[in-house]
Amino acid sequence: MAAAYVLAVDLGGTKLSAALVNRKGKLYQRNTISVDSSSRLSPVQQIVALAGELAGAARVDQKLVAAGVAVPGLVRRDGTVWAPNLPGWTKMPLANRLRRALRLPVVVESDRNAAVLGESWRGAARGKADAIVLMVGTGIGAGILSGGRLIRGAHELSGCAGWMVVADAYDDRARRLGQLESLAAGPAIAEAAKKQVAEGSAGILTGISLDAINSYQVAEGARRGDALCLKVYREAGRMLGYGVANLVSLFDPEVVIIGGGLARTSSLFLEPLREAMRERAQPISAKRVRVVTSALAGDANLLGAAHLAWEVREHRPPVRH
Repeated sequence: MAAAYVLAVDLGGTKLSAALVNRKGKLYQRNTISVDSSSRLSPVQQIVALAGELAGAARVDQKLVAAGVAVPGLVRRDGTVWAPNLPGWTKMPLANRLRRALRLPVVVESDRNAAVLGESWRGAARGKADAIVLMVGTGIGAGILSGGRLIRGAHELSGCAGWMVVADAYDDRARRLGQLESLAAGPAIAEAAKKQVAEGSAGILTGISLDAINSYQVAEGARRGDALCLKVYREAGRMLGYGVANLVSLFDPEVVIIGGGLARTSSLFLEPLREAMRERAQPISAKRVRVVTSALAGDANLLGAAHLAWEVREHRPPVRH
């Protein structure tokens, strides 16, 4: 029987997921492991090993027809990758290494672009030519489809949404991470809660060591109705809303999809986000755009990578604009 799957890989800074995906976008035999960052080549070796595990008794190039990989960084036109969270990945020739090891066609794409392609193929952007996925987690990035084409930029840096300016404050964190990321990403939520506790605000976090407070604890406190935690999440939502307003005004999308790790807590900040977007975005676009949470349960990157792999298999190289 002819091979009927592609290998989809979502490589993050700390986790590596892989799955077999059929032409209809159904995921099979998913596996997730921690990223081994002990050496420059360790993540590459992990991808190759996962491919072998998922192929089972069959040879990889018999079970699979192509592979797609989403990476946490910049993918240059020559297929090399810059990923600041992976040691030594300043110009990693990932596509070439995997092609040789797997003996398959391989395509590599940034995670933010993979996310919007996944949403376009099987998610909330299905059938939409103009869509944005705002990935909010440890960092903030955006995948942008305009007229059905990925927006990349002259240096493959379009979508660095964490660098959007949304307030006057500009401190060391903003200079290092970008202003929106310094105010609304997961670590920023934890830092805002720590500051409130350190200044004497009472609540469910009182008595917890400041070093131990993270965004998950703040989310749990907010779900239990804690005023401090709710305030922190609402403020993060407002800042994200200003960022979304900028994206809506610039690109006039049909839909903006909130993805990434913080999407799981979107009930705590989505309404403040929408309110801030409507307040600041171009009025006609603001009335027509839908702002929703991803329903793909974290699979957008895998699906986007799989979609690209199927395109390569069918001799339609991903168009790079």
